[in-house]
Amino acid sequence: MQSEEYLRLKKLVEDHILYFLPEVDPKSDTISEAMAYSLDAGGKKLRPILLLAACDFCGGDEKLALPYACAIEYIHTYSLIHDDLPAMDDDDLRRGIPTNHKVFGEAVAILAGDGLLTSAFEAMNKDMLLYLDNAEKLKRRVRAVYEISKGAGCRGMIAGQTADIEAENKECTKELLDYIHLNKTAALIKAAVRAGAHLGNADKEKLECLDEYAENIGLAFQIMDDVLDFTGVEEQIGKKTGSDYAKEKATYPSRYGLQESYAKIKELTENAKKIMEPYYDDAEFFIQLSDELADRVK
Repeated sequence: MQSEEYLRLKKLVEDHILYFLPEVDPKSDTISEAMAYSLDAGGKKLRPILLLAACDFCGGDEKLALPYACAIEYIHTYSLIHDDLPAMDDDDLRRGIPTNHKVFGEAVAILAGDGLLTSAFEAMNKDMLLYLDNAEKLKRRVRAVYEISKGAGCRGMIAGQTADIEAENKECTKELLDYIHLNKTAALIKAAVRAGAHLGNADKEKLECLDEYAENIGLAFQIMDDVLDFTGVEEQIGKKTGSDYAKEKATYPSRYGLQESYAKIKELTENAKKIMEPYYDDAEFFIQLSDELADRVK
């Protein structure tokens, strides 16, 4: 069950999720519809929520961080649209509704993903322009954008996705499996937390703790996704199950089995909680979230 704070932050994100998209010429309305279709499809909104929570934890104003929170959700959503394409995972369902390319066609789906990715950086850069006369606040925002760029790019999410594709139908070492998961999923989760921390003007100690926390929950999150592909129910998780097994993807259950996968999730969850425990009540959200992610169904 999601905490009240999680639900509050989720609503804040959902209320603003379309606000930072650029206004598109009516002659290109289709691209706006396709982008909004996937943004409005539900989902956990984990990454923007973590960004806002990290900003608040480090003493910042969560509302001023909204352009960056929505931007990272644009990036995450673009990656899902592209992941679902026939050339990638070839999925028909996402978040319980038809995938973007099933509604708008493959060409428009590709462009919708491209549009969301570029809109993310437009939103963040537009916000940065407001702080050209304040070097300290601008510096925080530049650092946040760098973290998001790095986490989403060829040293993060895209690197993991590439390794994931190349590992299909092959024997996968522990090192490669960890590399795939730490980049494909954990990198953007870490980027969200680090970006929020910079926006909140985090000190070195808090930034390091949040970074380590995010890596642990990010890896646990992806292992749970692997497990749900084996054990989940389509109506509950909002997408078809068994696709990883059918494609012979490199996953924790396929390499270690379900029991060891659950044990690894528990270990990572406990690690994450221990990292944040020294902050007591100030870290309650992060500690509770660790358990919620480990127990999630969707």
